[in-house]
Amino acid sequence: MCTHRPTCPTADSPDREAAHTIASHPEQGWSLLCNALLVFDDTGELLPEGQIIAPHRPLAVTA
Repeated sequence: MCTHRPTCPTADSPDREAAHTIASHPEQGWSLLCNALLVFDDTGELLPEGQIIAPHRPLAVTA
């Protein structure tokens, strides 16, 4: 699906979120990346084959 050079990481790569955004719907809270990954505002993800990646927000640091 990706036509960028160099090609974007695949949806099963650890750096999959580095792929280019091809559709963005901030009003609905999601974006589609060129590797067919759906990324949600809560940091959750939906892989092309339907596997769900739970939100992975960084932990807050208290001073």
